[in-house]
Amino acid sequence: MAQIGTWRNYLSYAEPQQIQAAGDYLFVRASGSLYQYNMIDQSIITYDKINGMSDVDITHISWCKQAKRLVVVYRNSNIDLVDTKGNITNISDLYNKSIIGDKTVQSIRIEGVYAYLVCGFGIVKVNVQRAEIAESYTPGHPDYPAVLPDEDNSDYDKYIDVVKTLKPGGPASNSFYEAKFLNGKLYTTGGAFLSGQYETNCPGTIQIMNGSDWTLYPQDISSITGIDYIDINCIDVDPTDQNHVAVGGRCGLYEFQNGLLKAYYYKENSPLRPAWSSSSHQEHGDNYTLVHGIKFDNNGNLWVLNSQANGVNLLLLTKDAQWKKLTKSELYYDDEVSCPGMRNVKIDSRGLMWFVNTSWSTQTVFCYDINNDKVYRYKDLVNQDGVSYNTSLLIYDVTEDKSGNMWVATNQGPFYIKSEDVRQDSYTFYQEKVPRNDGTNLADYLLSGITTYCIAVDGGGRKWFATDGNGVFLVSEDNMTQIYHFTTDNSPILSNYVNFITINQQTGEVFFLTDKGLCSFVSDATEPVEEMTKDNVWAYPNPVTPEYTGLITITGLSLNADVKILAANGALIAEGRSNGGTFTWDGCDKQGRRVASGVYMVATATSNGEKGTVCKIAIVR
Repeated sequence: MAQIGTWRNYLSYAEPQQIQAAGDYLFVRASGSLYQYNMIDQSIITYDKINGMSDVDITHISWCKQAKRLVVVYRNSNIDLVDTKGNITNISDLYNKSIIGDKTVQSIRIEGVYAYLVCGFGIVKVNVQRAEIAESYTPGHPDYPAVLPDEDNSDYDKYIDVVKTLKPGGPASNSFYEAKFLNGKLYTTGGAFLSGQYETNCPGTIQIMNGSDWTLYPQDISSITGIDYIDINCIDVDPTDQNHVAVGGRCGLYEFQNGLLKAYYYKENSPLRPAWSSSSHQEHGDNYTLVHGIKFDNNGNLWVLNSQANGVNLLLLTKDAQWKKLTKSELYYDDEVSCPGMRNVKIDSRGLMWFVNTSWSTQTVFCYDINNDKVYRYKDLVNQDGVSYNTSLLIYDVTEDKSGNMWVATNQGPFYIKSEDVRQDSYTFYQEKVPRNDGTNLADYLLSGITTYCIAVDGGGRKWFATDGNGVFLVSEDNMTQIYHFTTDNSPILSNYVNFITINQQTGEVFFLTDKGLCSFVSDATEPVEEMTKDNVWAYPNPVTPEYTGLITITGLSLNADVKILAANGALIAEGRSNGGTFTWDGCDKQGRRVASGVYMVATATSNGEKGTVCKIAIVR
């Protein structure tokens, strides 16, 4: 298992765009990323922010033979220099400098130790050997060349047949929008569509990660259906058959079995209706059958939300492929037209189905009591202090915390509906107040005013917040402590624009879906177990070797388990409580001194004092 605190990038290297030969090596820019191929031993090294690259989204590469460095230019005009041993040097001057005019790099030409970067405003001369910008020229400068040669594609033409045979790994595309981690696999979609907000026209992209292997579902679905297959944004997996996957998006509902299309549903073979145009009082057509929210229940029945549709909104597709139309008046926003952006469906611990409507006109949180066939509509967003947000609100997500409260992600920050207000006609959207602790007795609303797209709760009850431009926040279970705030300035996260978060609750790996691709962070919280046994409580790494300096992890624990680290003579070395199902130890005693070589016992007990189990950790100094 990966060490706690480890970052991973899951970048695509599928589409070769440039090839630069460097002696026995080939540098390949593919899908905006970089990898290096050794033509002698056929090994491949991929480059990303984890192993030293400064940025993402590479637009140009060029090999400087005399300086023996590859010039790498990013879309934002940041520059890296890479040698064949993997050493990376950053030149950030162009990226950081405020310039009147377009500083986007359009092409590169190499002369001796110099790289000439052709930009919109002029030319930047880089000394590749000294890793510095030597000069810059604007049109009219006496040294500004009258004619600029095209880039040399000879290496591409010479080596493309070799490169096409290489397998650097990773997904087929860097387009990620929503995801679920289920059955040990990461299920992802790549498109987005919401009426009046955004439309990506992304080819239907369903990518499944299983360990290090990626599977791309077929993308030529329109050749079968005759209808566009684009902007697929929601996905779920049948709990009774993990090979049965449903997805929805701009053009209807699709079922896949073992990765192949099983069924497609639209107006001709189901109650689904195309999007309704209020201005023309007619349907848009089959290319706009909006299914932004789906959810399988425990029996394998699929709940389906049909947005902006005339006369239909909530549907059930039973396990035996029968449709039930369960249209609710509460889900209409204009006459008998359903809300335009119903999405992010969850079924909570009470068996209630929750979803949101993302729309300026009808911002709403919905709760559907499946057993009693009743809809509760939470649309008046007024906090506990009487502050109203109804005129400036967009709602993106709703999710349950460990106490049964329902957290709501909005463009004004996170709110929550208390557990006791669920299924009540009277309710409040609470904003958590975090004391400033500066002697003023003042407090601030948690992440107030920060657009929050998604909220995920980990095994320790902590909340992860995905934001629009502010990276990711991790807040403690009691909401009082900010544990992490990951941005591109202080972490390897690919972008500060994070669409979605999903968690592998068994390992603690937290996946961030960004506008630049997929990355993850291995956290120190996992889902707790009901009972601790010798078969599920274990420590890693084990043995702890001399060069290892990270945290030692004990996993497979119950909620708030009491953990004690004991020396061979029974002396207490360290102790604490589990975070969800995980406890970490820094390998030091209570005085902060690294412990000596030996075998240490891990004794556990449940939160109510019942004896748990014991495992051992061998440490070699």
